[in-house]
Amino acid sequence: MKICGFSFVPVRLLVRSVKKRSVHHMSTKKPKRTPVQLEAAGIYGYEAIESVILASLVTTDPLLLIGRCGTGKTFLLNSLSAALGLEHRHYNASLISFDDLVGFPYPSKEFSRIEYLQTPATVWGAESVLIDEISRCKPEHQNRLFSLVQEKRVQGIKLDKLIYRWAAMNPCGPDQNGDCYEGSEPLDQALADRFAFIVEVPDWDEMSDKTHRAIAGADDSIERPAFASALRAELESWRSAYRSLIAEPDERTIEYCRIAANELGKAGIRISPRRVRQIVKNISALRSVRGSGREEQTFEMALNWSLPQRAWGVQVSEHVARSAHRTAWDAASLCGTQKWLNEFHLERRFPGKIKKLLTSCPDPDSGTLAVTQLLAHEPKGRAAMFAYALYPAALGGKLNIGSEGVPEIGKVASGVLDVRGSFSWRPNNGTSRHPDNARLQNILDGMSGKRRERAAQLFNYLFINELTPVDPVAVEEELDQCVTCLRSLTL
Repeated sequence: MKICGFSFVPVRLLVRSVKKRSVHHMSTKKPKRTPVQLEAAGIYGYEAIESVILASLVTTDPLLLIGRCGTGKTFLLNSLSAALGLEHRHYNASLISFDDLVGFPYPSKEFSRIEYLQTPATVWGAESVLIDEISRCKPEHQNRLFSLVQEKRVQGIKLDKLIYRWAAMNPCGPDQNGDCYEGSEPLDQALADRFAFIVEVPDWDEMSDKTHRAIAGADDSIERPAFASALRAELESWRSAYRSLIAEPDERTIEYCRIAANELGKAGIRISPRRVRQIVKNISALRSVRGSGREEQTFEMALNWSLPQRAWGVQVSEHVARSAHRTAWDAASLCGTQKWLNEFHLERRFPGKIKKLLTSCPDPDSGTLAVTQLLAHEPKGRAAMFAYALYPAALGGKLNIGSEGVPEIGKVASGVLDVRGSFSWRPNNGTSRHPDNARLQNILDGMSGKRRERAAQLFNYLFINELTPVDPVAVEEELDQCVTCLRSLTL
């Protein structure tokens, strides 16, 4: 094994318990095994994430492993570099200086440029690089790693031979499941987002007795040429499949990633545009490694191990990740009318729903079904507001809905339209059961014309039926946006 660097101590690979963490909620079934198995390299207990590790070899995009001390992160990556016959560099980020990475600078003979005195540890001739303990790296060194991880460059100079960029770290953040890694700091979010897969490696207490015995009796010194040969052969096959998949990603993959990103965003989990594209690549790589079958598990696995938040100490809740996957998978698997209906209901804002109804609804029957389902499931006040905004256009035949849909809209809208007479908006004198009347009056006082008339009509209805919203300004603004959207698209 060609390894230069610092503090390299091979350890037997353990497997990490991931209790209460996102990977193990994906399926109670064992994941499909690939033709190449890490056990053949003396690496035990990685069955659940084996295909993810192999998929990272397919894309050659950066890989980050997160795990407790002694779980074999270093051993795994150094073993893969040896199996692939790579010129490898292993750096301990907590100890390394930048001169160790690039060498000592000196001027060329012509004094026209800066050259670097190379040593066996410098990065220039490397084909694979492992940055160990990256979360213990000094901030100034962490910043210098950006270009190495993302662009394969150091000091602006391209590393032409470099193929793989790997990193490893201990858990960071306040919740370390009882462990204490005081020197392990959260990664800068921008750096973390440069890694394609961010994988939490397993620990001892999830393993079977059989795996325990295999680890206890393992011999790290044995060479394993059969594994190396099989890995190289399969890697070529996987890359061929990957190139075909990524050249023209299928519509289902694109839709899945788009919807999953939106759903996670609604839950407060930001997914960057770069990350969305990376998830498409990760799904394609995993599909090439795992082959056909269990496609849903493949998509969910790719999504879970593409979330960079764990690298800066934030654990995405199992429920949130699972819900985003489920919604995205169901929506991406639909076609025709069902797909449009699903997209209509996923749109949270009423103006967006109206736009879909007017611009992309496949037929009147679909439009009728979408509107009637919405009116049946929305809270009474919101359903009334939507119907009130929609009814004039529906009555005028300007909506893509069937004739039976118009009376359904009118039935709900009539609650607002039938409010008659003036309504007292005087400040509450202590006897009214409705303490918000003065607030609603203040909102109306800032309006004029048709907008004020519409708002007064809606507020009267909500007030009389004790449906006054927490934020009436937001309700009125959404009503106005609905009317504006309808006007712009039906004129």
